[in-house]
Amino acid sequence: MEKIDYQKQLKYLYCPSAKMIERVDVPPMNFLMVDGEGDPNTAKSFSDAIEALYPVAYTLKFMVKKGPLAIDYGVLPLEALWWADDLSAFTTGDKDAWKWTVMIMQPEFITQEMVCKAINEVSLKKKPVALPLVRFETFTEGTAAQTMHIGHFSEEGPTIEKVHRFIEDTGGHRVGKHHEIYLSDTRRTAPEKWKIIIRQPASIQS
Repeated sequence: MEKIDYQKQLKYLYCPSAKMIERVDVPPMNFLMVDGEGDPNTAKSFSDAIEALYPVAYTLKFMVKKGPLAIDYGVLPLEALWWADDLSAFTTGDKDAWKWTVMIMQPEFITQEMVCKAINEVSLKKKPVALPLVRFETFTEGTAAQTMHIGHFSEEGPTIEKVHRFIEDTGGHRVGKHHEIYLSDTRRTAPEKWKIIIRQPASIQS
């Protein structure tokens, strides 16, 4: 049986340095996604979205492992895109105005048909509230600046500012949505050791 570690295979995307900002070119990739809005700390829709994504992702993993492809791969980490109609919501702390897409990247051999089958299987067992909102979509991000943040979500500010400054210093400008990738299991890891990739799509001069 073939085994694939996508975090190793895509190390340049999923294991950036915490000591510097890097320019990366992100290829189009497929994701399971759920959209929503509201404070991620209090909005039930946020936790509902995550609780719908993971069962589908793991069902797909075992379908592939036990099926004709016979490939064993690790489920990729949770990611999220963040934005707001009025970007001042991020500086004023008005988290209720935040909008988000939570998502989990899927290997290139996962198809829409497989996703539909997995969603149906999950619906027969767990029936997560947000399951009808799960979609399968290609996300094209392109050129971006990224770094690793070590610590709690609430302490990301200075790291995000460094990423933005890097983009400005190269003569570029931000495009697209703020992107975070959550590498740590927050239930088992001390907050000061959480690893969060901060990524900002941008037009950056070569």
